[in-house]
Amino acid sequence: MSETGKTALLLIGFQNDYIHPDGVLHNAIEDSEGLDQMLGNVFQIIDAVDDDSVLVVHTPIVFSENYEELDEPTGIMKLIKDTEAFKSGTKGAEIIQQFDKYGDRIEVIPGKRGLNAFSNTDLASRLAAENVVRVCIAGVVTSICVDTAGRTAHDLGYKVSILEDATCGRNAFEQKYYCENVFPLYADVWTSQQFLESVGVSV
Repeated sequence: MSETGKTALLLIGFQNDYIHPDGVLHNAIEDSEGLDQMLGNVFQIIDAVDDDSVLVVHTPIVFSENYEELDEPTGIMKLIKDTEAFKSGTKGAEIIQQFDKYGDRIEVIPGKRGLNAFSNTDLASRLAAENVVRVCIAGVVTSICVDTAGRTAHDLGYKVSILEDATCGRNAFEQKYYCENVFPLYADVWTSQQFLESVGVSV
């Protein structure tokens, strides 16, 4: 893959069922301080970046009303089905209201039905069309969808950066462990400031 090209900011999990206090999976994120920090840094990044240098994409997860996509699910997918999270047509499945002000600056890529933002979506082709060479990831949850997307992006040949202060785990221990021991195996672990500097934004 070329050494020069565009950067993509991949946003994961910015839906009411995770982020809103009334969301059915909100309590699964025990690190409320980390969640608030993550949100603040993500908003700061989107406010600062230029559309010409950064492609901002969001891959929400949405299921049909009867969860027909999930056949005998286990783990987090079973929890999603049991709690009726991310169900099509519900408030919980909607993208957080704070993103409304950004309009089409955040490109929504539909189709995600599992842990992987690249699976069943047009994400890979969209990145290719924009000549993206680096994928930077922000959002929740660190040990699940963030890690899965990062590994896949790496396997597809992208440079990968995980934003340690713009991602959030289920708890502070998980966040620290992944940022120190897992992500460095395949990605750069950056702060929001390092990300902004990488795309030419003065901080």
